[in-house]
Amino acid sequence: MGLLAQHHTLALAKTARLLAMTAIKFSARKVNDPTTATTECAVVYIFSDSKLSGTASALNKASGGAIKAVLDLGDFTGKSGQCSTLPGTGKIKRLLLVGCGEKKQFDRSAARDFAQAVYSGINGTSAKSALLLLDDMKVKGADDQWLLEMLSRTLESKSYRYTETVSKPKPALSLQRVVISCAAPKAAAQRALDQGSATGNGINIARNMANLPGNICTPSYLAQQARKMGRSSNALSVQILEEKKMRELGMGSLLSVTAGTDQPAKLIVMNYQGGKKNDSPHVLVGKGITFDSGGISLKPGAKMDEMKYDMGGAAGVFGTMDAITTMKLPLNVIAVIAAAENMPSGGATKPGDVVTSMAGKTIEVLNTDAEGRLVLCDALTYVERFKPASVIDIATLTGACVVALGSHATGLYANKEQLAQQLLAAGTESHDRAWHMPLWHEYTKQLRSNFADLGNIGGGGGGSVTAACFLAEFAKSYDWAHLDIAGTAWDSAPKGATGRPVGLLTRYLMDRAGK
Repeated sequence: MGLLAQHHTLALAKTARLLAMTAIKFSARKVNDPTTATTECAVVYIFSDSKLSGTASALNKASGGAIKAVLDLGDFTGKSGQCSTLPGTGKIKRLLLVGCGEKKQFDRSAARDFAQAVYSGINGTSAKSALLLLDDMKVKGADDQWLLEMLSRTLESKSYRYTETVSKPKPALSLQRVVISCAAPKAAAQRALDQGSATGNGINIARNMANLPGNICTPSYLAQQARKMGRSSNALSVQILEEKKMRELGMGSLLSVTAGTDQPAKLIVMNYQGGKKNDSPHVLVGKGITFDSGGISLKPGAKMDEMKYDMGGAAGVFGTMDAITTMKLPLNVIAVIAAAENMPSGGATKPGDVVTSMAGKTIEVLNTDAEGRLVLCDALTYVERFKPASVIDIATLTGACVVALGSHATGLYANKEQLAQQLLAAGTESHDRAWHMPLWHEYTKQLRSNFADLGNIGGGGGGSVTAACFLAEFAKSYDWAHLDIAGTAWDSAPKGATGRPVGLLTRYLMDRAGK
């Protein structure tokens, strides 16, 4: 890299921040008489098949029948996702009517549609404060706390915008404060709002980090962000292992990936101590390939720019760690990020080379574009020293997973059924869903090599499964799960990171903490 390019990259890096934006302030407060409230935008929900709620009726009367008039005109019917803004009444500057569809069909899915409509409706105004009047709202199959957590998470995460490397970013959401009036006890309601907000901000951190270009978001940049996160919390300590230490530990597999680049690899360890000192930690292992050219097995040029997202697993771990430290969850969590860049050069690992992993297993590198498993296997061996309660690795690992599951579900593999079910339940609860995939020994046979203990690809079909089977060979001493997020970590149209699976992981850890 030339001096001018280095200067430009450093200048951009100074603008990049760990926190994606200023968080919205959420608070729970019982509003007994909505007509006396003070707010720039009062959100009123309307069902298409029932009478106005008590709150809506009171505001309709105070506004001289404005709500009923709009309904009578037929311009607003209460259809799910529909919004209509009316002039306010008293100290309420505007009324935002939000349709919920049929009351008898108002389940979790419909409630999520409602939350997104609330965001869209408020985003269409210049309101800096909003009051959501939800005292009578009930969701089939969910309690008030679920609704509140989902609302704050949705409003927080929907407000994300990318600003780091554009001269004229999209304008920020004007909204700064949200008060929600509901039937839940105030303390429980506030706790749910805080948890949702923390998760939403964690999602935004993951998105922002993954969206950064590869000339900013390098392994060294990830290490810098980990140190910054460590300074922000007394419960979080950070250690960075350099290549020299990795070499001493015998991480020949991980180091084989970084052999072709000028960017030094980093093994980032973040240790959150929220539980008792001797409690076994839950461990998150993130794949942090900050750019994946494929190495000598070079990828096609089309969409190669999207390979900056190959550190989506690491980004998800960063976002999750921020969420749990903000919540101050009472448990111990260790995050390990294997950060490297995969590039071709005269010193790069070649197809057919044999490397030795930290576990002592030899690996024939049949395809240098199957590099994620090469960095993860050494990280999975490294975490044995923590005597973990569970280990979950998160990786944009295989295009085969995208073929199998598309962009809706994350591929889930586990060596313990209980761990798989816990993660599936967390995915369902957070609507960051995963699908249980097979981890059968028959697939492991495809990894046989004539020249090493394992090949790094399986050949034939089931590419996502054989990749998981490869990792399973290094995770036999503890309860382990693998999340293949190749289809869920980012979207191609419009292009951008999704922040998944922060919702799933945060919910899983909250469940373990009894929250």
